[in-house]
Amino acid sequence: MVGFIGLGIMGKPMAKNLLKAGCQLMVYDVNLAVVEELAALGARPSDPEGIGRDCEVVFTILPTGAVVKQVLFEEQGVAASIKPGSIVCDMSSVTPQESQYCSGKLKEKGVGFVDAPVSGGEPGAVNGTLAFMAGGERQNFDMLMPYFEIMGSSAILVGGSGSGSVAKLVNQIIVNLNIAVVSEAFVFAQKAGVDPQKVYEAIRGGLAGSSVLDAKVPMMLDRNFNPGGKISINHKDIKNVMATAHGLDVPVPFTCQLMEIFQMLKVHGYMGEDHSGIVHYFEQLADVRVGQAE
Repeated sequence: MVGFIGLGIMGKPMAKNLLKAGCQLMVYDVNLAVVEELAALGARPSDPEGIGRDCEVVFTILPTGAVVKQVLFEEQGVAASIKPGSIVCDMSSVTPQESQYCSGKLKEKGVGFVDAPVSGGEPGAVNGTLAFMAGGERQNFDMLMPYFEIMGSSAILVGGSGSGSVAKLVNQIIVNLNIAVVSEAFVFAQKAGVDPQKVYEAIRGGLAGSSVLDAKVPMMLDRNFNPGGKISINHKDIKNVMATAHGLDVPVPFTCQLMEIFQMLKVHGYMGEDHSGIVHYFEQLADVRVGQAE
């Protein structure tokens, strides 16, 4: 039996893919409606303690490290009932220190732990093409690999506990700064009076082409900011980058500027939008809207 805790934008389609592949799944989320949706597909509703008691493998994908710790270690959490020899895999975006804390606490109970955050957003979760970046022991990673293959297209063991979370933070620096640069560039094109759709078509096959360009520019042009990866989640991840980097005495000047961009977006109420909404920051600076006729 496999447990799955966290059925949000990412977790729900990931759990659905496990069900489609024939996994016996126990699920929990604070949103009862989504639990009922998964139950209609064959999942068995439960709570964290029940999942710990009945499942040999437990997946979590939750908003913050604090929530992960709560679900795992509160009085009626997963760790209250989990059996030695089981494995917990946390796919949330958290700090390396939080992953190492969870690993250490579960190791005391004879339980394996792998931090395996993902990249690919909601489309990757729906299509089963996520990239897993994992930290932990090889034997635990290998036991989880069949599930990674159902939910994703790649899974790499980066190193020991916390390494997956480091890789995820690296990913978030690159992705979000890339979106910011793309936003700045297309606001420039718009302000110059050149059709941004034509600019996109002209540059996407060259060195400026990227997965971010192809995923986010069409959303900006269509003014479609329905979240695949919410600004609020990426804001949290960049906070984690800043805290981790400063703890390591690593200067991150570009990421620091990105943090201020997110702060402005928070003040103006954009936190529920897709992170392609970073473009709003540059649009307000230049007093234009990408994709809007001048």
